[in-house]
Amino acid sequence: MAYKYNTRLPFLSFFFFFFLVCIPFYTVESRAPFACDPRNGLTRSLKFCRVNVPIHARVRDLIGRLTLQEKIRLLVNNAAAVPRLGIQGYEWWSEALHGVSNVGPGVKFGGAFPGATSFPQVITTAASFNESLWEQIGRVVSDEARAMYNGGLAGLTYWSPNVNIFRDPRWGRGQETPGEDPILAGKYAASYVKGLQSMTGIRLKVAACCKHYTAYDLDNWNGVDRYHFNAMVSKQDLEDTYDVPFKACVMEGKVASVMCSYNQVNGKPTCADPILLKNTIRGEWRLNGYIVSDCDSVGVLYDNQHYTSTPEEAAAATIKAGLDLDCGPFLAIHTQNAINKGLLREEDVNLALANTITVQMRLGMFDGEPSAHPYGNLGPRDVCTPAHQQLALEAARQGIVLLENRGRALPLSRTRHRTVAVIGPNSDVTVAMIGNYAGIACSYTTPLQGISRYAKTIHQSGCGDVACNGNQQFGAAVAAARQADATILVMGLDQSIEAEFRDRVGLLLPGHQQELVSRVARASKGPTILVLMSGGPIDVSFAKNDPRVGAMLWVGYPGQAGGAAIADVLFGTTNPGGKLPMTWYPQSYLAKVPMINMGMRPDPSRGYPGRTYRFYKGPVVFPFGHGLSYTSFSHSLFQAPKQLSLPLTSLHTLKNTTISSKAIRVSHTNCDALSLGLHIDVRNTGTMDGTHTILVFSSPPAGKWSSNKQLIGFERVHLIAGSQKQVMINIHVCKHLSVVDQFGIRRIPVGEHDLHIGDLKHSISLQANLEEIKY
Repeated sequence: MAYKYNTRLPFLSFFFFFFLVCIPFYTVESRAPFACDPRNGLTRSLKFCRVNVPIHARVRDLIGRLTLQEKIRLLVNNAAAVPRLGIQGYEWWSEALHGVSNVGPGVKFGGAFPGATSFPQVITTAASFNESLWEQIGRVVSDEARAMYNGGLAGLTYWSPNVNIFRDPRWGRGQETPGEDPILAGKYAASYVKGLQSMTGIRLKVAACCKHYTAYDLDNWNGVDRYHFNAMVSKQDLEDTYDVPFKACVMEGKVASVMCSYNQVNGKPTCADPILLKNTIRGEWRLNGYIVSDCDSVGVLYDNQHYTSTPEEAAAATIKAGLDLDCGPFLAIHTQNAINKGLLREEDVNLALANTITVQMRLGMFDGEPSAHPYGNLGPRDVCTPAHQQLALEAARQGIVLLENRGRALPLSRTRHRTVAVIGPNSDVTVAMIGNYAGIACSYTTPLQGISRYAKTIHQSGCGDVACNGNQQFGAAVAAARQADATILVMGLDQSIEAEFRDRVGLLLPGHQQELVSRVARASKGPTILVLMSGGPIDVSFAKNDPRVGAMLWVGYPGQAGGAAIADVLFGTTNPGGKLPMTWYPQSYLAKVPMINMGMRPDPSRGYPGRTYRFYKGPVVFPFGHGLSYTSFSHSLFQAPKQLSLPLTSLHTLKNTTISSKAIRVSHTNCDALSLGLHIDVRNTGTMDGTHTILVFSSPPAGKWSSNKQLIGFERVHLIAGSQKQVMINIHVCKHLSVVDQFGIRRIPVGEHDLHIGDLKHSISLQANLEEIKY
């Protein structure tokens, strides 16, 4: 998310924007109450300042006191102060994707807050498949965010997480997401949001925001950019893929905000579509919070997409569709004229403000002194604590994926591998490890520094940077490999290759990196280990097929402690347990899938192979869910039902449901009563303690429904060598054993559903129960 400054705005608009957005931000005073200062005799007794009054009544009272001009200046991310009511200006735009970030103007580092804990990039943390870890990270990030707010250097509204589906491997922002699977993305969204918001009743520690709604996963590809892209999406794909994480974020995570995206969906800008905003997010999912535009999205739909004829029409269309807050100046400039022209009512503005101000009150911003708040005691001592930094290290360890391990090349031995050659453009990096939407880290441990704790190192970068445009430094790298007992190549990508507004053009290692790997592997006298740092998948078929490359690790962007975590895995202090949250495709896949084609399902008539493991069945480099360990595990099914009755809710349902097509509408059965538990025994059959992630997939009955399997549940369990544990995974029938038809209607197929747990397969028969119909 970044401002798209529009050169077509007149100079006056820019002048207005500068004074509206920039000046108030730099004049915020540290620790002063945002509103309702008990020392202000004019305002402390006003109804909206009384904490014993219900929030909805306080909100109504405040809105009733505002003039129209004051209201309009509260519709934008840098909301203006209302001095006569004792209300300060407020910057809504702060970011906390994987740590408090200064990407948005709401956060500044400096003074007592020089940095914040920088956790691994989301794609890396997603590879842990660990819901409790995601929530724990959220709690730590919000502790640090509150501490910085108390210090006057941050806001309380964080436009994170990004829960878009990583549909296309070229997407530069795929690194920010939890991966390609909607169930995984939904569980991540709900867990991280719960941690960030740490709700007590309706009160919030900070307010999270799930973005970018919806079907947004293209930034700039082949002449098409996100500001002009019209995503043509079927009702089926919208319901069973693109919207799933957002629904989970709102309904399970209870998120306080959703952000609409730049792109259009089926010809309508998302920020001006009442079906998406008012009907779905607020109506069907019952969002208790506000809806915000991606930055300058309202200006984009007028200036770039030409969706409306006048700016006033654009302002009216977005507010009436359900938009509450504009990241950008557009609504502050054009809302007054929209009302003057009769396109919008003041009541529409009041409804938008009610949603934003309610969130501010839930945050305690109208409760007077920040120090009186339950989190008012948080300060500099609560940022970058040893415990927080240890969690960043643990998160990096849990997200590392062992892709290949020929002949047990890993783990390395501290006695047999005393001298290690550390080679590659990512071998001694710092900022590259934290990916995008990051802040200033507390400190860094580079891969070279981490490995140096275990062995004597010989370091050669081999390439000047990840672009690796020449091979002039290869000789020194080869010489280092000939001297060492083991060679570690730390290769991959960084933000110069994949980033916001920078989609990739291919999946191969950039420049001459592949040549460097191959030449070093030929020369190495000991085992050669390839460590890949990236957000998106890389086609490393050459290394997979090269017997001289002993092992491969994918470490994502592992955060501030990434180098320590990498070294711990390489030398066996940590047994890797991560699983890939996305498919690794071969380079040849790209020619068959234009990035603008949003279809998830294959279309053989056009040679279109489909997307993600759920629908694509062609060759892969590594599959979704792949990840090895230094030990071995076995599963057995201790207990699982073999059949389940689906109660229909009424005779009307029987007449209208599709028994003939052997599927029941989810809305025609009692979903609350439909869950089943799988009890799985897991044994560590190897000689090393380790963590195993159980992935449960299902496939529906054969016939008209797709036979592809999809993830329905997962659980991470730690086992000492030789031990066994029983794990229970709960399956929600309506959510996990349903399919979506071509009309976007979710149904439960009747018949045999197959569950897949590793090599295990278990069938459950679902049958309609006509006996429970109420006549």
